[in-house]
Amino acid sequence: MDPRILDRLRCPVCGEPLAEATAGTARALRCPRGHSFDVARQGYVNLFAGRAPHSGDSAEMVAARTDFLAAGHYDPVSDALAAAATQAVQHLRDVSSLDAYPLVVDAGAGTGRYLGAVLAALPDAVGLALDVSKPALRRAARAHPRAAAAVADTWQRLPLADGSTAVLLNVFAPRNGAEFHRVLDPAGTLLVVTPAADHLTELVDALDLLRVDPDKADRVVASLGGHFTPVSSTVHRAELALTRPEVATLVGMGPSAWHTNPTALAERLAALPEPVRVRVAVRLDAYRRR
Repeated sequence: MDPRILDRLRCPVCGEPLAEATAGTARALRCPRGHSFDVARQGYVNLFAGRAPHSGDSAEMVAARTDFLAAGHYDPVSDALAAAATQAVQHLRDVSSLDAYPLVVDAGAGTGRYLGAVLAALPDAVGLALDVSKPALRRAARAHPRAAAAVADTWQRLPLADGSTAVLLNVFAPRNGAEFHRVLDPAGTLLVVTPAADHLTELVDALDLLRVDPDKADRVVASLGGHFTPVSSTVHRAELALTRPEVATLVGMGPSAWHTNPTALAERLAALPEPVRVRVAVRLDAYRRR
């Protein structure tokens, strides 16, 4: 693991710093009190203390997400995040004495696609992908040469030092306001991406998918309000022209994959005219610590 990332990590059990340890071909991270965390051969480290309450996205969902994102369909989201993160790091340098490398953390990173895009725009930054899904982290560990990946539940204490993070990404993922506040630099920025009300509406109606909660934006602000102040909010939209297989991949990578009957979905997909016109609409909100 890049020592610049390792320097910011902390033991999820006791909060002590972590160091690399090897025994033969086995690799691990270990703290001074002897708590040890295995590094998988695929490159990610398991920094979860105890048993995970759930396993996160399945291998099938991760494969679908990898294929869909690799085709560039959500690149407007990646581009918006990269631009916002660049501004966030510049703000940090303008108002503080940042003289070290910035750390970008993606909480609920999935395959690490968005983290990789941000690191590509920040040549002096390093990144850490956090997720509970091991299939996702196998991909995230290879998302960028300056990125690492770790199993961590964002609802629990994050395995990071206080104030260690310059930019914290949260893309279509759960939000833990208290922990985000703790690990973020006092002048750092939290970037949250959520679906707008008209996100994928054509598919929601045609395929009977899960709908975006009309009060979602207000709920996001409320969940973070005790710890963060919103500083900007933008909506980004793009029109996609997809094949039916691409639509199936899009459905399979998101939350509707848990709730959709495969037979009924196939019948509805077959009735769609090609190309399938789909609107991507997301909110990108920037927050700073109170």
